[in-house]
Amino acid sequence: MTKQIATFGGGCFWCIEAVIQRLKGIESVVSGYTGGETDNPTYRAICTGKTGHAEVIQVTFDADVISYDDLITIFMTSHDPTTLNRQGADRGTQYRSIILYHNDEQRDRAKAVIDRLSNSFSDPIVTQLVPLEKFYPAETYHQNYYNNNSFSGYCRVVIDPKISKLRAQYADRLKSETA
Repeated sequence: MTKQIATFGGGCFWCIEAVIQRLKGIESVVSGYTGGETDNPTYRAICTGKTGHAEVIQVTFDADVISYDDLITIFMTSHDPTTLNRQGADRGTQYRSIILYHNDEQRDRAKAVIDRLSNSFSDPIVTQLVPLEKFYPAETYHQNYYNNNSFSGYCRVVIDPKISKLRAQYADRLKSETA
């Protein structure tokens, strides 16, 4: 087993977490914050848009089961990487599309995936590609949010369609529903 860590965000971390958790080879997903100036930010502070942080997930995965390239491809196609500082109704810098690389190889591979996908979208990709400096886990109630709250209105209206799209596009990459 080849364990690796990836960090990225594309709007509300609840959405990206729910999508990525369903993939084979994913060991853990932690929702959190990064890319800002404040140490140990809180959700309340992030929501002001004044800390500079983005809502992100940090993923531990088995690269023998799912490659970093495939993980970034699925991430990029599970949100709109062409909208600056927003996803759907969520607006602000905390909802930006961002890939935070852990080393030069991840940077180069993420850039190659972005370049390869650029013709798949009608608008230019605005996803930031920056080095990870610090990652702060979000509060406990944000972790595993969709799995714990799948019947809430937000989950049904916003996340369920993303899960349906994932099932349609990447059925062969999904963990079994009973796992």
